[in-house]
Formats: sequence, structure tokens, C-alpha cells
Amino acid sequence: MTKIKICGLSRLEDIDAVNEAMPDYIGFVFAKSRRQVDGEKAKVLKAALDPTIKAVGVFVNQSIKEIIELSNAGVIDVIQLHGDEDDETIITLKQAVSLPIIKAMRIADRMDIKETSGDFRLFDTYDANQYGGSGECFNWGLIADIKEDFFLAGGLNIDNVKEAINQVNPYGVDISSGVETDGKKDRDKIIKIIEIIRRMNQ
Repeated sequence: MTKIKICGLSRLEDIDAVNEAMPDYIGFVFAKSRRQVDGEKAKVLKAALDPTIKAVGVFVNQSIKEIIELSNAGVIDVIQLHGDEDDETIITLKQAVSLPIIKAMRIADRMDIKETSGDFRLFDTYDANQYGGSGECFNWGLIADIKEDFFLAGGLNIDNVKEAINQVNPYGVDISSGVETDGKKDRDKIIKIIEIIRRMNQ
């Protein structure tokens, strides 16, 4: 059964939408982004989130101290490292907290697919100007032979998510701009894409 992550939540109405649609994961982006939230805002949003939905904290080259503080405060349930963090950083975090760690990798060619000490890899589209959130797909054929569990991100939406799942069989899909309208999360798109994926899992 493909897991579903809706990333980049920043408003209470976003939380209302996911509480209705019930994905497996949601994402709070703590890195600089138009979807960025700070710890206080994330705490308010997490308090309103259905407790069965896991909150993922998305970080880009941020301090280990900040990540540990948010983890220990119960604001996040999973850590996603979406920058240039190395295995040493991941090992340090694993020694400090017990949360699962997702390491994102931006894929332009096969050379970008690397091993990690994290619990999952997340494959996203390479964009020279940003670490994620480009809304563009990459060549899924580059990861088609990967057997272990991973998350697929990068330009997934209502029109292509079925094809993506059928082609690479990811453990989970990570969707952000694909469920937005005018840069804001769209309740109807969130509900529809989750219905599409859940029907595939039946």
C-alpha cells in the first residue's frame, strides 16, 4: 500500500483538509521557502493535526540543535534532510533522537543515487536553483530498479501519480505543489489525489 505525504502545510485550513483526507504523513518545511513555518507555528499546526498522521520536519542544511529541539518537543515525528547533509550528520542525529530519518536526493542522473545511513531515501527532481519544491518531474526510469523502500517526489499531481506509482512502485509519494492552487494548498485536490492513490491500493 503506497504511503502518502502531503508536504508544505502552513495554515490551519491545510490541517483541516488533511484531517479530512487522512494521508499517512504531512510535511512542515522549516527551510527557507514560501511554505516555511517556524517552530511556534508548527507547534500550533501539530496540535490540530489528527494524531494518527505523522508530521515530517523538512530541513535544508540547518543546525542539528534545531532539529533535535523540534524532535524532543514532539512537533515532528520524522526528520527529512533535504540539503547537503552528510552521513556524519545523520549518525549524530540518530544518536540524539529516535525518530526515523529520510534523506532526500535530487536526481539528474544515476550518479545522484547514493547510499545513506538514514531510514529512507527520497528521490526528488534536481534543480540548480533550489533544493526542492520545483514542481517538476525527473526521469523515473533512473530509479526503476531500486528495490528497497523509498519516497518519490517531484512534480507529482492528480494527472501523473498513477503512472508514477505503476512505474517505480515507491514506498511513498510526496506531494506538494501538485495539490495547490495559486500557491496555497487546495482541499479538493488533496482529497482527490488521496482517493486516486487509495483506489490503486485496493
